[in-house]
Amino acid sequence: MKSTPRASSLVENLNSRLRNYFFLRKHLNSDYLALLRFFLNHRRFMASRVPERIGKSPTELMTGEKHPHWLELLGFNLFQRA
Repeated sequence: MKSTPRASSLVENLNSRLRNYFFLRKHLNSDYLALLRFFLNHRRFMASRVPERIGKSPTELMTGEKHPHWLELLGFNLFQRA
């Protein structure tokens, strides 16, 4: 616990990042939060200050393994131009 930073700025940073996903909904249920968590963990970074993160999702960075597009993981067919 001594090494854990105690600052409200960390919480405010997280809230400001998540606020964009909550503004259309008055009530948040567990299904919506589970889908949001899945989306945020499987969406690939398009840009980052750390070059190793570009084109990888948080899940890929944690496991070191590639995975299909997050829509395909949900059972949808990803549209690809021929």
